[in-house]
Amino acid sequence: QLMPISEYPFDGSWGYQPVGLYAPTYRFGDANGLKAFIDACHQQDIAVLLDWVPAHFPKDPHGLVRFDGSHLYEHQDPRKGEHPDWDTLIYNYGRAEVRSFLFSNAHYWLNEFHFDGLRLDAVSSMLYLDYSRNADQWIPNEFGGRENLQAIHFLQELNARMYQCFPGINMIAEESTAWPGVTQATDHNGLGFGFKWNMGWMNDTLRYISCDPLYRRYHHGELTFSLVYAYTEQFILSLSHDEVVHGKGSLLHKIPGDDWQKFATLRAYYGFMWSHPGKKLLFMGNEFAQRNEWNHNQSLDWHLLDYAPHQGIQDWVRDLNQFYQHTPALYECDHQSEGFAWLDCHNADNNILVFCRYGEDKQQHVVVVVNMSPQVHQGFRVGVPNNENYIEVLNSDHDHYGGSHVVNDGPCAVSATQWQGMDNSIVITVPPLGCAFFIPESLDDIE
Repeated sequence: QLMPISEYPFDGSWGYQPVGLYAPTYRFGDANGLKAFIDACHQQDIAVLLDWVPAHFPKDPHGLVRFDGSHLYEHQDPRKGEHPDWDTLIYNYGRAEVRSFLFSNAHYWLNEFHFDGLRLDAVSSMLYLDYSRNADQWIPNEFGGRENLQAIHFLQELNARMYQCFPGINMIAEESTAWPGVTQATDHNGLGFGFKWNMGWMNDTLRYISCDPLYRRYHHGELTFSLVYAYTEQFILSLSHDEVVHGKGSLLHKIPGDDWQKFATLRAYYGFMWSHPGKKLLFMGNEFAQRNEWNHNQSLDWHLLDYAPHQGIQDWVRDLNQFYQHTPALYECDHQSEGFAWLDCHNADNNILVFCRYGEDKQQHVVVVVNMSPQVHQGFRVGVPNNENYIEVLNSDHDHYGGSHVVNDGPCAVSATQWQGMDNSIVITVPPLGCAFFIPESLDDIE
């Protein structure tokens, strides 16, 4: 997924204050170069999404502001037409000409450059008339509410049109509130997006891993709460640019402890992320544990891959991706509750989670154990669905990834001991600050 590339005047906006919506920014080359890049990605079976910004536009005089001397694209009343957070203007979504301009622009990127979908920035700011405003800074809608009815209709029509014109694309909303039906079909009064970023999961889990392991027991619910609402929308678990800038620190440096603990926790966190319902999105540099915050003025610190712990993170992400692709249980039932079962979500004292992911065929399943404390647990019993031995197929504590190599070699023998709601169970060793995946031995040849 590319950050916004519609031409923008200020480098520090990262493209989120676009002025030339129909012009790929000169910073990275010309339009033919962009087409060639996307074509090369497609030849490698890589889809390319574009971050698209219809939520606002800047006041630069060479942009659309007062384009013909009147408020042509924007509202005349600043209570409707200005974003106090960004000091930018808002499109008048009630005007057919403005909607046509934006529909045409979305179509342009998908049709002309063959992007595989659009991610819409700041959708929440479009949906609410009182978004980030004081009581005297906004005007209610015709029914006295705070919903921006014109923006809602715009989004519904946008999604319906784009999906009709380009079957197979993805329309994605960055929406940070509990607005209902973001990914529900427009004919059921939804907004019609294909996916929604799960900002709640992101905020909760990042807050959790920022805690010292001694205190994580008091924040256990921040790992489990997302399953309360995981099936209300079609979610993407997103770790975006916003989380590694402006003093927030890189993912690695959000985590307390020494370097070994930081890297181990990050590997375990990624294991939890890949096994959690929802699609996955990492921001550049996260895949090798960039140490510094992201800086748009310079390259990523690729030289860190000369060091084993960083290479270990990249190897772990690579192996997670390969395992994910070959394991239907991790993606087939992402949006049905039948695809997930807690085996133990209450072990806060030990910072341990145990759960099972199921494919459409229940025999296709994965048992996942996540330990967010540095304590090793020998003889740890785990409930399993099948009456057969299980094997460990991935372990973030393997020495190949830079771990302490507390692994489970060989089959884990099954017994008819009922445990965690299952008729059968196995006994394992739980790695410190680790995540381990187990599958039935009969599936090993399939994998």
